[in-house]
Amino acid sequence: LDAEELHALLDGSVSFVRMETLIKREPHLNIEQTAPITGRVCFLFGVIHTNIDSSPDLISFLALYFSVCSDGVIYLELRSMPREVTETGLTKQRYIETVLEAIRQCKQEEVDIDVRFLIAVDRRHGPEVAMDTVKLAEDFLLSSDGIVVGLDLSGDPTVSHGKDLLSALEKAKNCSLKLALHLSEVPSYRDESVLLLNLPPDRIGHRTFLHPELGGSDSLVDKVCKQNIPIETCLTSNVKGQTVPSYDKHHFQYWYKRGHPCVLYYYDDKGVFCTDLSQEYQLAASTFGLTLAANYIAVLYFKQPKGFTTRGQQFILKVLLLF
Repeated sequence: LDAEELHALLDGSVSFVRMETLIKREPHLNIEQTAPITGRVCFLFGVIHTNIDSSPDLISFLALYFSVCSDGVIYLELRSMPREVTETGLTKQRYIETVLEAIRQCKQEEVDIDVRFLIAVDRRHGPEVAMDTVKLAEDFLLSSDGIVVGLDLSGDPTVSHGKDLLSALEKAKNCSLKLALHLSEVPSYRDESVLLLNLPPDRIGHRTFLHPELGGSDSLVDKVCKQNIPIETCLTSNVKGQTVPSYDKHHFQYWYKRGHPCVLYYYDDKGVFCTDLSQEYQLAASTFGLTLAANYIAVLYFKQPKGFTTRGQQFILKVLLLF
């Protein structure tokens, strides 16, 4: 089943086998695959950061593409925040260059996957770092032969307010970077959601508390619908992250019934959340009673293309003709 993957986070997309190897280096964490994604389990990200801290280590994530391909993905948007590691001489610019080098190597291997890169801004690092990241993203947008396509906003939503990052996001928008923004991830952040939706973003991530039944509002829903902003959703991420109580209570159904464009089952952090794209398809089908055709269309397209490149959009349109 060919598919597109629009939300593969580089650090979390380490394969299960590689993740087990990294966990063995940190036995004191006592992490189990079935454990809920609490603050302690999120140390997995720290484990990955600690063990992938140089250009050679970063290049090794090329194996990710092959594992992704085996799950039917032929269009991938990879996301990662540029890192700086003084001990190994890794700079933020070199980090991005290394990711691009790995992507180009993938193309040279003639793997049937079209890979693009969204450079990520982490809320925790504040407005100055965000602006520096946007400037880097703008430079690589112009020099990467179309591999860098946009900017991702993610990170702990409780540590800063979107207004502090607004200047950086506006600059990104003005220089033609596509914006994929996580918003409405926690309750009581309506004012921030309004602010970010006014940009507007090109896609929305998570949006767990956007609609009124979960603390959002009708006006927020109307704003999203009127601007026809596609929404990204991951069942496993939200359930294991405990922002929704169970799969059958997932807010996907709310948007699905409205006929709103959704990118429905990306595997947000494959290795951390112990899932893959096929498993997310199966969860959607079994939980919401979708047929194969309905599930396929919901995942890939749902009324409008969402990939940030022409090839990604053309692929989705071609698939729809099969149904």
